[in-house]
Amino acid sequence: MGGVAALARELGFHVTGWDANVYPPMSTQLEKLGIELTSSLSTEQLEPAPDLVIIGNAMSRGHPLVEYVLEQGMPFQSGPEWLGNNLLRHKHVLAVAGTHGKTTTASMLTFILEQAGLNPSFLVGGVVKPFGQTARLTDSDYFVIEADEYDTAFFDKRSKFLHYYPNVFTINNLEFDHADIFADLNAIQTQFAHGIRLVPGSGSILAATAEPAIDNILQRGYWSKLVPLNNESSWSVADNTKDGSSFSVLYAGHCVGHIEWSLLGEHNMQNALIAIAAADQVGVPAAIACTILNEFEAPARRMELLGVHNHVHIYDDFAHHPTAIATTLHGLREKVGAGSRIVAIFEPRSNTMKAGVHGDSLMQAFEQADRVYALQPADAALSLASAKQQGDWVVATSVEALVERILAEEGQPGHWVIMSNGGFGGIHQQLLNALQTQEKLHDE
Repeated sequence: MGGVAALARELGFHVTGWDANVYPPMSTQLEKLGIELTSSLSTEQLEPAPDLVIIGNAMSRGHPLVEYVLEQGMPFQSGPEWLGNNLLRHKHVLAVAGTHGKTTTASMLTFILEQAGLNPSFLVGGVVKPFGQTARLTDSDYFVIEADEYDTAFFDKRSKFLHYYPNVFTINNLEFDHADIFADLNAIQTQFAHGIRLVPGSGSILAATAEPAIDNILQRGYWSKLVPLNNESSWSVADNTKDGSSFSVLYAGHCVGHIEWSLLGEHNMQNALIAIAAADQVGVPAAIACTILNEFEAPARRMELLGVHNHVHIYDDFAHHPTAIATTLHGLREKVGAGSRIVAIFEPRSNTMKAGVHGDSLMQAFEQADRVYALQPADAALSLASAKQQGDWVVATSVEALVERILAEEGQPGHWVIMSNGGFGGIHQQLLNALQTQEKLHDE
């Protein structure tokens, strides 16, 4: 929604917004754009009546502002609907979908197209480096968008990407997620099958065809060119180091480029592969795309190194699913080696996690961490009490208690990975400040 607000501002609209909790980097980005934000529930913010109210999918019936909009008969739309009708119908859209890696892959694709001179518009769920933005609008024909399968609004339960009219539709992976919206994996697959139906015959579908969950979707029918990934006749990777920091890209078994970069893990190699294949669909040769990705920086909150203090590396990672947690920690372990200490600091914040849907797979995802400090969410079905029997876990019911335990018990060098798809009560800055203080005291 912050990205939609930024795009509306670039179109020349006067934009204001309400949210219960806006935090960096989105809050600072919107402030720079001159978009006024409020957390007040006063209906005065809707007086005089705006030309249009765009309602995010976190808003529901019973919310005072939603009820006021309905009572007053104000015109309203969802963010995806507004975006599709006002911008995407007029662009060549490259939509990046899948359970994991959407933000990183869309950022890679945007970076490739930018460096190749195509000047793309984009809307991504994280701050895209080096732009320092989550969204921008240009006069280019190309628009890169992170295509989320989550529902559109309280009045439209279809996946967001069904409003995006893609010319290139990528599916990197598919697992069960969003248990608050979907009953099972089949329900998610149905939405993806509908998304494929929107791709024109001249368009492309890029999919990891070795995955049964994705093959199930394709078997329901497609009418566009299929570009398989991890396929000997098409795109694949080879000659990779264990940590994923170096690998070759193949097309039809022939090397078309090599990447050496700062990113880690099998998942990021797959993200790169789909970004390279998508860029190829709009005329960027793979060799050029690989050279460009050598300089790529991950978007904010994707294993972002926040600082190194007192011999401790602190990372911020937007973890929201066991598979993403496992691959991230595995990549870090391969880089730092068995002798380095890895500490995971974890907030199960998504509705799916709090519902306890992932069960034992959530605990197993942390196998590469030497210790896990976890926040037990209040009023959630998920209980982390059993985690202590499955490994070295410390569970607390408040951020304050968690910080106290971490600082008291972690007195050695290591790598601390803060894993949450929310603000985590400001724990990032609390730990950074504490380590900076310890470092100063040690130097004195």
